[in-house]
Amino acid sequence: MNRTLEFERNTKALIDDLKSVCANYGLGNDGNEFKIITQVFLYKFLNDKFAFEVKQLDSKLAKVESWEAAIKKYKKSEYDMLLMQLSESTARLKPEHFISYLFENQNQPKFAELFDSILTDIAKENSDIFSVKTDGGEKIMLFENLSRYVIDKRDEFCKAIVNKLVHFSFEHIFHEKFDFYATIFEYLIKDYNTNSGGKYAEYFTPHAVAKIMASCLVTEKVKNATCYDPSAGSGTLLMNLAHAIGEDKCTIYSQDISQKSSNLLRLNLILNNLVHSIPNIVKGNTLLDPYHKEKDGKLKKFDFIVSNPPFRLDFSDFVEDLKTKENHERFFAGMPNVPKAKPESMAIYPTFIQHIMFSLSEKGRAAIVVPTGFITAQSGIEKKIRERLVKMKMLRGVITMPSNIFATTGTNVSILFLDKANTKGDIVLMDASKLGETVKEGKNQKTLLRKEEEDKIIETFNDHKAVEDFSVVVSYEEIEEKNYSFSAGQYFEVKIEYTDITPNDFKDILKSFDANLNKMFKESRDLEMEIQSKLKGLKYD
Repeated sequence: MNRTLEFERNTKALIDDLKSVCANYGLGNDGNEFKIITQVFLYKFLNDKFAFEVKQLDSKLAKVESWEAAIKKYKKSEYDMLLMQLSESTARLKPEHFISYLFENQNQPKFAELFDSILTDIAKENSDIFSVKTDGGEKIMLFENLSRYVIDKRDEFCKAIVNKLVHFSFEHIFHEKFDFYATIFEYLIKDYNTNSGGKYAEYFTPHAVAKIMASCLVTEKVKNATCYDPSAGSGTLLMNLAHAIGEDKCTIYSQDISQKSSNLLRLNLILNNLVHSIPNIVKGNTLLDPYHKEKDGKLKKFDFIVSNPPFRLDFSDFVEDLKTKENHERFFAGMPNVPKAKPESMAIYPTFIQHIMFSLSEKGRAAIVVPTGFITAQSGIEKKIRERLVKMKMLRGVITMPSNIFATTGTNVSILFLDKANTKGDIVLMDASKLGETVKEGKNQKTLLRKEEEDKIIETFNDHKAVEDFSVVVSYEEIEEKNYSFSAGQYFEVKIEYTDITPNDFKDILKSFDANLNKMFKESRDLEMEIQSKLKGLKYD
């Protein structure tokens, strides 16, 4: 078996084992199971990454039977020197933080307290590296007291967890790249991939969508790029973007109102060697209190922005607070009205589009998932936004995706691409709605794109190709003439097929039509007479 596939299978087996332990102690499908699984998984990952790195720094540790026993013999000065040489993305651990230490002490009384204290101590010792901030300045630590989520037999629960961890090692897979960890991350959160209480963002954007967005944004080599998602969810879009640029060539920034999604994003950053960006991950309300600012207090501008914002949400509680003088330019098209009957159907996504437009650097690019209705709306905020994109010459293109590309929503979506440097035009409008194959996912239908279809979309878009009944390349002037429609279908040529025939042939065709019409009229009269005859024969009480 391929070693990578074997590691993937073993890693998924560990996740299944941890979920099994939770189920055995009454936490199956419990809201707190998510916290336990993700934090325990992360503890194991960081423990093994520490082991991997110290063995690189001191080759003697790689040769002994127990590196933990060997490292305990270090003098304090030697141990401190070793910690100083670790990469910035590696947690600084003490010998009493190791999983082996917990394994050796699992028969101690009040083991659950020891288990919790070790995790929280790791979080405190590494707070500056791994903490997520809130917009109010508080820190969301890496770990918490996990045993408190178990009502009974806490010691036994923690022992069961440790015994699952001790027989597995991540050490052989740290050389793996994005695709491996993306698969593992998706498997890890698949049972928690719903927006239970979080207000912003789908937790998981399909990889096909994320890949297309990143591949169409990053078309040449860049360095020192700033990447931003104002409704980040678990960070799938940001991970694909960082991978396209190069994890060491970009810095990630994000904000999301959901603490759950912020924790998922932190986990994603750690798995994908983007720990240096964790200080820029903020839990907060992007629209009301955008966190990322320059020293002069102005909102930070970004080189690349990706977003799959919530489409509809009741934000009536703070919509009036957004109507300020300071926000006049950021929300140039205004705010949606509050529907009296169903305030939860407020269209929030246009406010995110406006925020993204405002947050782009001078040569910034963006890709945003929008309802397909946005690209043709004939009035309102949506129309004003499209007009501004054309007049400011910052539209790069639109790709209309197949229906059910998201299994969790019946809304058809398109991807809106912005590019502030696209002043000459050359805008690609694409209708990819007919691509993909439909599969069943639970109770829902989902459309999956084949790899060759993903490649076709990306290559056509990036090569500015016009393909019959698939894509067109238009100018800003042409879009203005079409009343600012971004729908590719409205620009396709209407084909009229002509056939040369003689006058006699034309007469014969007309006679044929005439004969057919007479026949249908006769059949209609006969049927009408039959119905009337039957009606006369009916007797009424």
